[in-house]
Amino acid sequence: MIDLRPVGYVIGLLVASLGASMLVPMSIDLIYRNGHWPVFLNAAVISILTGGLVALSSVNATTARLSLQQTFLLTTLVWVALPVFGALPFLFSPLEADVTDAFFEAMSGMTTTGSTAFSGLDDFPEGLLLWRSMLQWFGGIGIVVVAMVFLPELRVGGMQIFRSEAFDTMGKILPRAAEIASQISWIYVVLTMLCFLSYLTLGMSSFDAINHALTTVSTGGFSTTDASFGAFQGPPEYVASIFMVLASLPFVRYIQLVSGTARPFFRDSQIHAYLLVITSMAVVLALFQIVEDERGFEESLREAFFNVTSIISGTGYASVDYQLWGSFAMVVFFFIGLIGGCAGSTCCSVKIFRYQILMSAIATQIRRIHSPHGVFAPKFDDRRVSEEVLSSVMAFFVLFVVSLGVLSVSLGMTGLDFVTATSGAATAIGNIGPGLGPIIGPSGYFGPLNDGAKWLLIAGMLVGRLELMAVYVLFTTAFWRG
Repeated sequence: MIDLRPVGYVIGLLVASLGASMLVPMSIDLIYRNGHWPVFLNAAVISILTGGLVALSSVNATTARLSLQQTFLLTTLVWVALPVFGALPFLFSPLEADVTDAFFEAMSGMTTTGSTAFSGLDDFPEGLLLWRSMLQWFGGIGIVVVAMVFLPELRVGGMQIFRSEAFDTMGKILPRAAEIASQISWIYVVLTMLCFLSYLTLGMSSFDAINHALTTVSTGGFSTTDASFGAFQGPPEYVASIFMVLASLPFVRYIQLVSGTARPFFRDSQIHAYLLVITSMAVVLALFQIVEDERGFEESLREAFFNVTSIISGTGYASVDYQLWGSFAMVVFFFIGLIGGCAGSTCCSVKIFRYQILMSAIATQIRRIHSPHGVFAPKFDDRRVSEEVLSSVMAFFVLFVVSLGVLSVSLGMTGLDFVTATSGAATAIGNIGPGLGPIIGPSGYFGPLNDGAKWLLIAGMLVGRLELMAVYVLFTTAFWRG
């Protein structure tokens, strides 16, 4: 029998902390005098009391060490519990949001997916807009900690390859999580403040600047307007692109960089591959626009670079409806969303390092065919990839494709058309944001979908954010027996 008290203690503290953070948007609503502040006060009281009681009831079982079962359970339940309480402000608000839409929005925020069930954002109370952005900011820093501490320890999807880079927890999950969280927090805050000041300098209002700084650095993509980043075209797109890239790089490299070790940052093959993909795709799409639509060079390059960076990083901003660029562009955007950024960043989707290992494995197999007596092994970052890591990565790819197919079919069974179902499944599991088609495309939103489709997408966001296996293992009898 699994002792749930250590898990409950951590979750209780996080829920109480989330409730305390609700006082920030409450204060904003008081400043703007829109009468929406009691919503956050009520939600904060419920969250703080519930989280506090759960933590107090479990405090007698706190321990520095968690078993493998407890770690898996904690990793998943945190991403379920926080959206439940994060949904309360939407549920209590005058928007008349139902449980499905409120939980969809909160899950999309915490997983930094960026898909929204709401329209009319231009008329939203300021506190509610800020709360959406805060959820994504919390989710961004949370997933960096999970990627740096929990997933390598759980050997999920090949993440154990990074244990040698200051990730080794040696069983002491909670102290290590706290230590790494403190190290990355100030880097995360500094990036957010620099992004905020850059937006402010380029003419954004202070409210828009802080909201978009929160959702840019978290690669979340929530905006304060229905037009998304289309309301801020021009120089702000360059700033957003730069900070989306910065947030997509491994945070451990920033820790090493500020510690005086710059070499790993500039020699990281993940970073090289990621920047190469962004640059090449942006140039291809920019040239395509120039030739096909006879548009200006600067505008074409800016919009291509911004939207490619937004989709591949999983941020999900849209400055234009890129579906109007033609079928070629739609295919490109669909597939680059399934690439993702670097491991140990705020990014989502498959991650670039898995494609690097896959390509190395394929190249190794080809060499073995040509030279049967040779000794070859796949490598990543000039290191030999173990069979354990290789099998984990291959299992992840298979599971990702199967999950994408099952979710697409399931969404189709709810009545969605092929494009909406397929792109919706991809954007949920990849935590990308916008899908394709007239309903959930870059100029649409997810509100018109039926409740069944929304709950399926919620499930897709959760399993995609936690690298699939961390969630799926909870549904096996071997896990509970072990």
